[in-house]
Amino acid sequence: MKNLPFTEKADYISRCLELAVLLEVSGYPKPGNVHRTADFPETRYEHFLASAVAIAPSFKKAAKQGIKLSEEKISPAEVGIGKIIKDAVDRMRLSQSGGNTLLGAIILLSPVAAAAGMISNSFSLSKLRENIKVIVESTTPEDAVAVYDAIALLNPGGLNKVKKLDVTDPESKKRLLDEGVTLFGTFEISSSYDSVASEWVHNYPITFDLGYPYFVKQLEETGDINTATVHTYLKILAEVPDTLIARKAGQAKAESISAEAEQVLKEGGLATPSGRNLLHKLDIKLRDSAHSLSPGTTADIIGAVLALNNLNGYKT
Repeated sequence: MKNLPFTEKADYISRCLELAVLLEVSGYPKPGNVHRTADFPETRYEHFLASAVAIAPSFKKAAKQGIKLSEEKISPAEVGIGKIIKDAVDRMRLSQSGGNTLLGAIILLSPVAAAAGMISNSFSLSKLRENIKVIVESTTPEDAVAVYDAIALLNPGGLNKVKKLDVTDPESKKRLLDEGVTLFGTFEISSSYDSVASEWVHNYPITFDLGYPYFVKQLEETGDINTATVHTYLKILAEVPDTLIARKAGQAKAESISAEAEQVLKEGGLATPSGRNLLHKLDIKLRDSAHSLSPGTTADIIGAVLALNNLNGYKT
């Protein structure tokens, strides 16, 4: 990546992230999610594909900002990650009719794109992680307002009312600016009940420390990216109860689903008949009509894991 010209480097980063989103939604059968062999009535696999293609230019913009930052043409606070997220959400909405497909993935991957752009020499995951920390901790109140605007356009499920700076409160955006609350600060507020926000605040521990090492091991053992994707999804779900489920159906239900995901892995997952049988049963169980049991946050984090893998040189 180090020898690529400005535009080609940004293109490469964008393609890596776009492919990560495509591979994530294509992984099957990820229980409770839309994937290549299962749809929801109102949101289909094709809606996710269209969204992934549509948001790629936003990742390219983020990468370009990261490159400018590495060249000291802008400061970290001028990256504008909030506007990039808002732009990606707009592109996602206008690209398909299936609603909110990729908000969590956009929030997780936009800093990754900018952080990758910042790397001017040989790529390494440690450099990427250091740069992500710079990007998210340098956000501004204006970034926060942009993301609040984006979320308001989507009205996503599972948003709980909070006492401070509630995203559904029209007065919150004024308070963000008046009180100088950055986007990072808003995610600090929600990090205790939202794993996407927690990843931002704690420098992506599920992605880097749990998901990616396990994914690489699975890929080496199975030689199959789909199996590695599904097993890593189950591993994260088993160890980190999905916060979207917790907000919709309660923490106890989220923990019980985690226990079932762990059991699927113990039975061998996709590698054994008994594992596949349990996986199929779990997939059916999590497809309730209200989608209250869909592990959407886990899927978002899998997208970030796949992004690391692609940026680190993986070829499908």
